[in-house]
Amino acid sequence: MKIISQGRFCGYFCIISTVQHSTPYIGAMSLHFTNRNSKVQQLVDYIQKLIASSELKYGDKLPSINQLSKEFHISRDTVFKAFSDLKNRGIIESVHGKNYYVSSVNKNILLLLDEYTPFKEVLYNTLRHNLPGNYHIDLWFHQYNKQLFNQIIDHAAGMYNHYIVMNYHNEMIADSMKKLDKKRLLLLDFGKFDKDDFSYLCQDFDEALYQALESIKERLRNFRKLYFVFNRSQKHPTSSKEYFSQFCIDNNFDFEILDEVNEESTISSGSFYLVIKQEDIVKIIHKGRKEKLLLKQDYGLLAYNENPFFEVIDGGISSISIDFRRMGELAAAFVLSGEPIQAYLPTRITERNSY
Repeated sequence: MKIISQGRFCGYFCIISTVQHSTPYIGAMSLHFTNRNSKVQQLVDYIQKLIASSELKYGDKLPSINQLSKEFHISRDTVFKAFSDLKNRGIIESVHGKNYYVSSVNKNILLLLDEYTPFKEVLYNTLRHNLPGNYHIDLWFHQYNKQLFNQIIDHAAGMYNHYIVMNYHNEMIADSMKKLDKKRLLLLDFGKFDKDDFSYLCQDFDEALYQALESIKERLRNFRKLYFVFNRSQKHPTSSKEYFSQFCIDNNFDFEILDEVNEESTISSGSFYLVIKQEDIVKIIHKGRKEKLLLKQDYGLLAYNENPFFEVIDGGISSISIDFRRMGELAAAFVLSGEPIQAYLPTRITERNSY
């Protein structure tokens, strides 16, 4: 799996290319090298952009290594390395190691996610499994960094057949996204902005949270107090706190919202914890053991977003989550069919042995 969290990108001037199908010459090529990336990478990006924009089509013959070396005043080795990279990725193919052609059906997908978590890997693996082998996925993480997010989008615009993106902000869509073709763009996860013109697969962190808690309401009455551990460093929609609070008020539960679990925190008997951050789950279990409290018997725990490890930790940790495999399947269907999709995936609780 290719995981990249940051990078530096080259700039592009207007690209004008006249391509005659199956001819070795591409006229009026215009590539201006900068110092922001290697010349090999800039040439790779340039050719990939011509292919994505259909300036170069299946079967078109690329200029020879000597032609490009002379045209751009770069070494033959630079061109050869760029061609080798494109060939290894299935974007171009060669005949006798001399003539290079655009590959038949290679498709390139940008998958831009917020940050790594195990359920994001489930999403990625499902997407990859449901796409044919000729689809290449570039996986990036923006880490909720606005500048990095915009750099990735700016660089990727026009270079990919489809864009699958988790926006970095919950309240508004990034301006840089306007550079992408909406027909090729799929938004993932959340966003309380107007999405009428976009395809999206989203998770509801508000009413769906309320209803999920409602489904286990009677079991929650076994606990004297409910806690929502909403770590302030977590980029989780803050509206979830409002719906958690409203659920507790409507059902006469004593409750509290905690900023974090730290060294001074204690785990008390009769408490139930809804936890977003996986590090906080580990801390709670560790503190419970230290205080000789048994999970389920003495306190309860419900984790946000499913994790394969929850099946085996401490006899099983219950989770509240959408099905990220289903999200990957639907994302693959969008890529393959080109049909718009607008859906909120169901939020469900996977019950195990933690409350």
